[in-house]
Amino acid sequence: MWNSEQDTKLVIITGMSGAGKTVAVQSFEDLGYYCVDNLPPALLPKFLELMKDSRNNIHKVALVMDLRGREFFDSLFGALDVLGEEDWLNEHILFLDAKDEELVTRYKETRRSHPLAADGLPLEGIQKERAMLDELRGRAQRIIDTTTLKPKQLREKILNAYMEDKQEIFSVNMVSFGYKYGIPIDADLVFDVRFLPNPHYVPQMQPLTGLDSEVSSYVFKWSDTHKFNEKVLDLLQFMLPQYKKEGKSQLVVGIGCTGGQHRSVAIAEHFAKQLATNYITHVSHRDIDKRKGF
Repeated sequence: MWNSEQDTKLVIITGMSGAGKTVAVQSFEDLGYYCVDNLPPALLPKFLELMKDSRNNIHKVALVMDLRGREFFDSLFGALDVLGEEDWLNEHILFLDAKDEELVTRYKETRRSHPLAADGLPLEGIQKERAMLDELRGRAQRIIDTTTLKPKQLREKILNAYMEDKQEIFSVNMVSFGYKYGIPIDADLVFDVRFLPNPHYVPQMQPLTGLDSEVSSYVFKWSDTHKFNEKVLDLLQFMLPQYKKEGKSQLVVGIGCTGGQHRSVAIAEHFAKQLATNYITHVSHRDIDKRKGF
């Protein structure tokens, strides 16, 4: 667990090319860090000024620094010395490493060339890079060898190491929508509630939405609504721990009706409230205002 008295945290992610820095920075994003990939070390002092500015609400930052910016690499150690002088900042270097044989295999699988051996063999570039990074590796507070780790396992290691006490990163996003406008492309699960009685055909409810108590009461007065809610919530309560265990950081659940104004809105709000006891939940209504004249 990451514990510190300082409010502002800075993690520098570095290490061997192909050792998993992309997975690492994605993991820090899930932890709520402001992430910058491939920041030139020469720009680090300026970035610290921006972090220190009280008008910025940036308290957790992860920076990836590697040999893609090798023309700036010589200035890295000077920038690290600057970090040590900032008493308001809790800095930390995470170094990702892997055995040469594994790195060569990864380069072959991705068919990428090594940044230090664009016209040569991957192993030559790896050996050059290892020599250049040897001193930086010695300054790292945490070294993770990813030789035998799958991306999911690396992510778990990073989350366990840097997650703050009681921090929860898995969230459920309920999104209501109208089928006439298309299914949300980012939905992981989609439930169709068009079989429920439609408030649109009750004249006084047409200009209202599922956020209005009159519409919500109408949607929930039917036995089919209660049966549907019971079955779907039972399904979600079974599935959500499995998604979380698999390493997913969020699940997007789409609830759709014809226009996305009445039934789907009321049901999405209900599900979000029911799940909020055990999960971080967010609810949004994509098409609630799209009906013509509303």
